[in-house]
Amino acid sequence: MIREETTASSKVIPLRIGLTSLARGIGFCFSDHVVGSVGARLRQRCGFFSTLFGGVHPISAALAKDIVAERDRWFPWTVVAFASGSLLYFALPVEPAYWIAAAIAGVGALTAFKALRTTRFIMRFFCALIAACCFGFAGAKLRTEIVSAPIISSDMGPLTIEGRIETVLLEDAANARIVLAPVQIGENTEALPRRVRLSLRGERAVSVVKPGLRVSLLAMLRPPPEPALPGGYDFARWAFFSGIGGVGFVLGAPAPLDLPETEKWRARFAASIERLRGTMSARIQAALPGPDGAISAALITGERAAISEDDNNAYRDSGLFHVLSISGVHMALAGLGIFWIVRALLALFPRIALIYPIKKWSACAAIAGATFYLFLSGASAPAVRSYIMLLVMLIGVLADRPALSMRSVAISALLLLAIEPEGIIEPSFQMSFAAIIGLIALAEWQRARPLEGVPPETSIDGALRWTRRYFVGLICASMVAGLATAPFAIYHFDRAPGYSLLANLLATPVVGAVIMPAACFGAALMPFGLEYVPLQIMGWGVGLMTDIAHWVAGLPGAVNLVPAKSGMVLVLIAAGGLWIGLWQRRWRWFGVTGLVLGLGLAAFEKAPDILIARDASAAPVRGTDGVFILLGRLDDYTAEQWLLRDGDARPAELASEGARCDEWGCLAQDGEGRVVALAFRAGALADDCARADIIVSAVPLRRTCNNPIYVIDSFDVFREGAIALFTAGGEIGRRTVAGERGARPWVQRH
Repeated sequence: MIREETTASSKVIPLRIGLTSLARGIGFCFSDHVVGSVGARLRQRCGFFSTLFGGVHPISAALAKDIVAERDRWFPWTVVAFASGSLLYFALPVEPAYWIAAAIAGVGALTAFKALRTTRFIMRFFCALIAACCFGFAGAKLRTEIVSAPIISSDMGPLTIEGRIETVLLEDAANARIVLAPVQIGENTEALPRRVRLSLRGERAVSVVKPGLRVSLLAMLRPPPEPALPGGYDFARWAFFSGIGGVGFVLGAPAPLDLPETEKWRARFAASIERLRGTMSARIQAALPGPDGAISAALITGERAAISEDDNNAYRDSGLFHVLSISGVHMALAGLGIFWIVRALLALFPRIALIYPIKKWSACAAIAGATFYLFLSGASAPAVRSYIMLLVMLIGVLADRPALSMRSVAISALLLLAIEPEGIIEPSFQMSFAAIIGLIALAEWQRARPLEGVPPETSIDGALRWTRRYFVGLICASMVAGLATAPFAIYHFDRAPGYSLLANLLATPVVGAVIMPAACFGAALMPFGLEYVPLQIMGWGVGLMTDIAHWVAGLPGAVNLVPAKSGMVLVLIAAGGLWIGLWQRRWRWFGVTGLVLGLGLAAFEKAPDILIARDASAAPVRGTDGVFILLGRLDDYTAEQWLLRDGDARPAELASEGARCDEWGCLAQDGEGRVVALAFRAGALADDCARADIIVSAVPLRRTCNNPIYVIDSFDVFREGAIALFTAGGEIGRRTVAGERGARPWVQRH
């Protein structure tokens, strides 16, 4: 079956009442009459409040003075408020109705009008923040409605699917994943998902597919999977905003269809770009066979599927994984490299350099080159974000404005969030902007330092000082970027590379001086068949970078796994970091309070003691030694997610030791001494009900179990998804995937 998205308005009545009351309260509290009269009455009637207000007034006056003095930072904070509105939308437990989003947008419009009319600076600033937050919320709701499309509601197949292949992701010669835009699924031609993602196996099947091809194939389909545990990665939400309404695998090989061309020019253009990427990847790997060719292809075309798992792990554990993803470093080196080369060539002709604006001409060439590189790399979300940031920077050059400033970063973030508000919950967005904000704050601090008595760079002392500043700056930049992105890496990936600073210090010069320049020349010479020499140079640099990644990843303590933390921890730390990074005066250091609160909350958070899989066929139990004992029938992905989220580096085979299992079920003892039973068959329930304290049953419990203190069966996980139990301290707490995801358009409702 295929379901169409609908909004259950009956579930948002409490939210409507709350938002209405909140709006009235905000309007009442912001009236000048109320503020003035309340303050006057408190001062008159109570000496304590008079003293309190007398003490608070100097503090508020000082804060107001700082806010007014940093008016140039109001716009970045307005963008932060816009992002907060989008984040608030995604944090809701239920989908807000249309009229609620419209009312919030109306409140935003009114407060924006108030900000324009008022002559009081502080009131203008706070009204702008409220307006931006409201617009961010309404924009996220609008984006959800725009991308909403039918989603596969249950397992289907095998059935015949006809459609056009949009993208092909090759893992190797015999494995690939395709994204298909269906025009027919079985006998159904209406209310279809916009896209489905399918896996192919076999060289014959893989050799057939190519972007833009219309095919007919036999496939099994299922809904996008929900998280493997409460708080885990929500693939279904990502799929919803990517237009993917189903996933599955192909049976046999697709059959090409000879049909007339009906796609729009955008689809034909996208297909031609995908074919170009495939051709270039093949030529790169032909010139550079082996791992170096796979990584080189990833750096030019964005195709990472051919990279081996061993190399992926080495780059991830060393802190160099960001190099494999087309993002800010690649876009900056490609775009600014073209800018520098064009400007240097034009400067060779004095008549042109002295008369014409060669700097602006170079910026136009850089924009054109970066645009081509964006399409060539597959236009992934990180690449688009980096491209927009580079575009804003180059437009600043054209407009004779500072090319790199906190305002340009804020403009880039605003444009990205206005187009794709869901980016605020994606790790790549969070990490890229955290790094760039930290680096710009570092650069501003450096520019503010006095430079009196500096020797000229032409002297020996000046050259030595320049060299020292370069390496010190490189170390400081790597440290700041690492510290800024570490909370997000820990939250999303449960790991913190121990030597990322060392790895980046060693690899960054190789990437900037060898790999990316050779990649640019190789791509430019490829139409003429002259790419061999540049690609050999690039391959040498990639090999050196891979050796660095493996060496750093092999050092003792290179990988530090961290147990999963709640979203509130990340919000507090991010708020503190933004306060330090965006403000410039001494009051910026109040942001340390947010960091301390976030770290303190993280220290006192409790990890779950029992996890139950979404089909109740497996359940890790925290044993007396404080680590999980894996019970049941485990798939590799779920077992890996469970252990990583618990900060456990053991392989699943070792984590299964300590469980007593047979064909009927498993038994284990938790840290409180209770017996936990996992039943695979109904025949095991009689014994388990008699001796177990907690029962997890993969089959329905149709009889009463009086002895256990807690029972979960297949009906529970069918309704609520994966479940986490907190058993420490006697009482049993419970968190579920369904409870955390809420009733949203990307959530399957059982």
